[in-house]
Amino acid sequence: MSTELDVFVGNTTVLDEDVYQLWLDGHTVSDAVRIRMEAGALQECEANAEILHSDTMDQFRTFQMCERLLQSPSKVANQLLFQIPPHHQTMLIERYYEFDSVFAREVLGKKLSKGTKKDLDDISSKTGIALKCCRRQFDNFKHVFKVVEELKGPLVENIQRHFLLSDVLARDYAAIVFFANSRFETGKRKLQYLSFQDFAFCAGQLISYWTVGAVDNMMEDLNVDLEKEFLHDLKDLKVLVNDKDMLDQHKSLVCAQLRGKIKVFSEMEASFKNLSRALVNIASKLTHTKDFRDLFIDLVEKFVEPCRSDKWTIGDLRLFLKHYSSSVRMLEAFRHQVIWDRYMGVIQSCILKMYHD
Repeated sequence: MSTELDVFVGNTTVLDEDVYQLWLDGHTVSDAVRIRMEAGALQECEANAEILHSDTMDQFRTFQMCERLLQSPSKVANQLLFQIPPHHQTMLIERYYEFDSVFAREVLGKKLSKGTKKDLDDISSKTGIALKCCRRQFDNFKHVFKVVEELKGPLVENIQRHFLLSDVLARDYAAIVFFANSRFETGKRKLQYLSFQDFAFCAGQLISYWTVGAVDNMMEDLNVDLEKEFLHDLKDLKVLVNDKDMLDQHKSLVCAQLRGKIKVFSEMEASFKNLSRALVNIASKLTHTKDFRDLFIDLVEKFVEPCRSDKWTIGDLRLFLKHYSSSVRMLEAFRHQVIWDRYMGVIQSCILKMYHD
């Protein structure tokens, strides 16, 4: 008598997302087991501590073996070592490249080099993020920068294509690449109130409107250098403050639009010329490397702080910047409208993002 049996053999890799997060966070196996036990894993799985330890160790070993593939995400789908369903592949890659905003804020604008890597011990202590996790995040920043700096085309699209990241995460990496390339000053005390997301937003504005990539998105290499011709042309804006008649006319136009509409009208009227000089002088100095790198500290010291000390609300500021920028169109003698709009569009967005406690 013969018996027919249907046999199915599968080797799909079993991945626990919670354990994966513990591994990414830099925990040891022992710490991960303790955290899982405190979360009720023993009761949930009806297992003892020994089995839980064995499972955690096995998962950690799998993640360590996957790490080499995750450093080249396009290989994950084509490799044969691990049978990982597509939705799990996406999760593994996205989470591996995710980073802590507080960590990114600490390294933002610094050179992604061995010198900065030596500071990771201090950053780990300051942020409370495990050193192993800090190293992974820093190495990811450095790796993404090295890959995309030689590529033609839009930065965000290149990051998405080569690292298979979501649009949001790719844009955050674009900000990190941009700051590492441009080396803006971000570490001074007066800038400490600004978060990574504040700077990332500003980076997005600068990349979209001021870089060579904004003009030609198929440059031969990294297209996030600020366009030199545009920076040079910004010097022409000085006529707005050097020509006394034009400065007075500009002030009159703005005051006419804002009278009765903002609570700080008298303060605005008294400080108009100083604020205008600040914005125009910042523009005219951007061709110099030091002034270029000091863009954010200059905006805070010369514009944000004076407005804050006069107790401008965000609504007052938004209305002022809108009319300050648009009223220039009514100055018949002004001949640099295109450059002005390109400059003020970014500056206005950045100031409004930076104007908070």
